[in-house]
Amino acid sequence: MKVAILGGGPSGLYLGLLLKRGAPDWQVEIIEQNAADSTFGFGVVLADTGLLQLRDADPQSYEALCAATTQHEHQVIVQAETAINIRLPVKGGAIPRLTLLQILEKQAEAAGVVVHYKQRIESLDDLARLGLHDADVVVGADGINSLVRRSFEADFGTTTNTLGNHFAWYGTPKVFEASALVFRKYAGGHFVAHYYAYSEEMSTFVAECDDATWQRLKLGDMSNAQRQALMEKIFAPELEGAPLMDGNARVVWRQFPAIRNAHWTHGRYVLVGDALASAHFSIGSGTRIAMNDSIALAKALLGCEGDALRGLAAYERNHKPSKQKLIRASERSYLWYEQMAQWMDTYSAEEFVYQFMTRTGRVDDDRLRREYPELMGRLGNVGSPV
Repeated sequence: MKVAILGGGPSGLYLGLLLKRGAPDWQVEIIEQNAADSTFGFGVVLADTGLLQLRDADPQSYEALCAATTQHEHQVIVQAETAINIRLPVKGGAIPRLTLLQILEKQAEAAGVVVHYKQRIESLDDLARLGLHDADVVVGADGINSLVRRSFEADFGTTTNTLGNHFAWYGTPKVFEASALVFRKYAGGHFVAHYYAYSEEMSTFVAECDDATWQRLKLGDMSNAQRQALMEKIFAPELEGAPLMDGNARVVWRQFPAIRNAHWTHGRYVLVGDALASAHFSIGSGTRIAMNDSIALAKALLGCEGDALRGLAAYERNHKPSKQKLIRASERSYLWYEQMAQWMDTYSAEEFVYQFMTRTGRVDDDRLRREYPELMGRLGNVGSPV
């Protein structure tokens, strides 16, 4: 089988690796518009219970990823200047995005995957110049702005809903001991910082505010440097003098596009990762979710006995039920954040944390008692709704 994968991010590289591991005689090629060792962003969350699926799919890459992951055993949530420490039932963690890509790239190429770097595809017709016009399967692993998806939006049944909150991804040389969410009011506005260490030298720092705050404080009229300085001021207690870093001016404040597709395939074309369904960063596992799509697609294609269309149909049929659960969790999570001003103005720290922990509908009181006994003890002692 001949497979062309657009996008050399985690989902594209991982899919290529899995396909070549399972079918060494297949022709698997990845097209990436950026140079090798080029990445945007800082660190990404990777380690959680879902990592077991990566272990089962490919132990070799799993071990390499785990070795490069910075582990977290605690999460801190700050509301109304009260910090609540949460011991995680399973270690969380993060990895530098560049390291993640390098590990997957090295193993994919060693398995025989061909990666074409610095190849910008303006139209799917451009696959011809790489000899991939006759690929049996063309995979859109090319992210939120997917060319594959945009080429067939009506056929995929694409919908996009732009959320109200504004956010930006920064890095900082401040290495935090625990991952944290700091909800803070400032000058009549409502802000939250999501941060976590991803190496011994760096942390990711995501700043977010609701649209009312953006308009009230006229953040849209500020320069990127002014917004960055404001975030450093608001979260000075946490940064302790460390600067925020803009990734060589690549930090852009934006609003999240919630992208969904009614259909996952169109003929020989298929979507994975953010091209298929953008996973909101508040659920903390978008990269792992994208890689799980690759696991499902690889399994379907490797089991289709050479019938590519049958394999694509199996991918959607078998993976869609579990994927839909994650999509619904993502939607509930971002809708909760869209109303964070209301929650910040209404709830005590303990009530707030309870609402946060149960926001997706995937965690109920029984699970909280089982997995977070120390937290539940504190919440119960103050009369939280548990």
